[in-house]
Amino acid sequence: MILAAPDPALDPWFARELLRLQHAAYRTEAELVGDDRLPPLQDDDVTLPAWRGRYVVSWRGVELVGAIAWRDHGDHLDIDRLMVDPEARRQGVGTTLLQAVLDRADGRPVVVSTGRENAPAVALYVRHGFAVGDDEQVPPGIWITHLRRA
Repeated sequence: MILAAPDPALDPWFARELLRLQHAAYRTEAELVGDDRLPPLQDDDVTLPAWRGRYVVSWRGVELVGAIAWRDHGDHLDIDRLMVDPEARRQGVGTTLLQAVLDRADGRPVVVSTGRENAPAVALYVRHGFAVGDDEQVPPGIWITHLRRA
């Protein structure tokens, strides 16, 4: 597995591959939460490269198998999304990407939100020291769970 930190705004080919991965990964979450209005599923080839956060991605050869996106707010990191190709799940990709962001936190808190019914994602974060916080309905009918790692 090769990790890299590309910018989709600078590489149209990478942006298309990232969008393909994001849609594949979040279709699974949409099935788990019972709603396809998830923001990552609304991204397109304009909105995805326009997002101004940081990425770490995972490659197997020339195949993009995972990505994590986050923002550094100075006093904490905010994970925006973690995505793994459905064919690469349960192979350590998500754990490796999450650890790459935790390593960059330098002891600062890290926050993330995921679908309340997305038990695999909640379990991944809890295994890595995140505490489950409040649930929130955003938009109506979609419940998310907030998690924090101090």
